[in-house]
Amino acid sequence: MKLRDLYAKSDLTLSFEFFPPKTPEGDAALFREVEILKTLNPGFCSVTYGAGGSTRDKTVEIVMQLHDEFGLEVMCHLTVVGQSKDDVRGVLNKLKANRIENIIALAGDPPKGVTDWTPHPSGFHYSTELVQEAASYDWFSIAVAGFPEVHPRAESRESDLRYLKLKVDAGADVVITQLFFDNEDYYRYVDDCRKIGITVPIVPGLLPVQSTMQTRRFAAMCGSKIPSRLDELLTKVENDPSAEIDLGIEYATEQCLGLLRFGVPGIHFYSLNKSRSVKAVLENLSLKSRAGR
Repeated sequence: MKLRDLYAKSDLTLSFEFFPPKTPEGDAALFREVEILKTLNPGFCSVTYGAGGSTRDKTVEIVMQLHDEFGLEVMCHLTVVGQSKDDVRGVLNKLKANRIENIIALAGDPPKGVTDWTPHPSGFHYSTELVQEAASYDWFSIAVAGFPEVHPRAESRESDLRYLKLKVDAGADVVITQLFFDNEDYYRYVDDCRKIGITVPIVPGLLPVQSTMQTRRFAAMCGSKIPSRLDELLTKVENDPSAEIDLGIEYATEQCLGLLRFGVPGIHFYSLNKSRSVKAVLENLSLKSRAGR
């Protein structure tokens, strides 16, 4: 089912994000977690692209496995960086040939060790171009990324919002946000988007904390702030893995409750290829039976 149709339904759409493992053992571990998360009836799952497009073939392989072997709707990540236009078209053609209907079009992260973002010399320069290319197939339903706390490379909040509007106007059906830990940032973002005429669903992306060190690193990478209250809680449980996970479940549950009251169209969980935290959060919210309807 296409993203635009999933989010047109009246019920909440839950979705989970995975990344491609680097080893056969990692593959096996991921698929064990997928079996657990599948019981929560997600609307769809997504699979990331590595920095610089480094996992392109692996990403597509896992997308097709989740679709064909697990019977899940899937959204494939597709990036501008590190790929020629022909590379991108090759991925789009393969996805369409295998009846994968959903993608998220992203600028992407530069390769490991590279600090400056530069487009491929024979590639697209902006994610808007990637949206236009995918839309030209008249097959894909397209998501794009949104940044409640402003994209790290944006000149300003206003320019970031204008650029999001361009992506939506180019053919995007839904916005999925970068992770955030303060719901007020999301609420303000949605309000700002509506004021400039962005009408598509804006889905919050949540990361249940699994490790203090990892959470701080991710937040720094994507320009997301850690509120003082959460920072204090993280400091208290640092180096206690069980307590860190418990905190993540409690804090994400609290975030979800606020988002549900706000009336979000769905929640996209950055699962980090683990089921425990996501499953516990949804059980706390009694959302299992609503998921994916």
